[in-house]
Amino acid sequence: MVSHSPRRRELLSRLGLEFTVEYSTVDESYPEGLDRYEIAMYLSHRKAFHPVSAMKMNNLIIAADTIVWSEGKVLGKPGSNSEARAMLDELSGHLHYVVTGVTLRTSKIEKTFYAETEVLFGELSDVEKDYYVTTFQPFDKAGAYGIQEWIGMIGVKGINGSFYNVMGLPVYKLYNELKNIPLCC
Repeated sequence: MVSHSPRRRELLSRLGLEFTVEYSTVDESYPEGLDRYEIAMYLSHRKAFHPVSAMKMNNLIIAADTIVWSEGKVLGKPGSNSEARAMLDELSGHLHYVVTGVTLRTSKIEKTFYAETEVLFGELSDVEKDYYVTTFQPFDKAGAYGIQEWIGMIGVKGINGSFYNVMGLPVYKLYNELKNIPLCC
């Protein structure tokens, strides 16, 4: 697995998978004109082809990238409290989409897919947004929030799709795709 995300590592562990983590530095820019699902798949595909070590027989790379899509644009990871606050301002009271692209790669095959979840936030007060930004440090999260944290409990009015996708990995879909990946010969 190639991932900096502690949430992805947690979810793979909870699935009972044995894995090692390899970090790569991939430029996360993407061509203009891509739709939300195309962006997530493009980035996961790039990550799958930039592992630290060479691909070995019977190895499987799982690479993923999650984006938050709101008002026709990607909300990335905030670089400051003010950026995080601006993202939460945009999400408050609105519907947005969380899209995760996943690429599975062995020495013989590769498969890229995505999962999308609609997330509806209720109206958040300024106090709630400020509390979350200063208490939970949302700088490693696309869209400046983690659904599994306090903000998810008090702010997410509803979701349509996979909760785990919003955490960063569409576990159900991944598990079912893994059942079809031959790891030998």
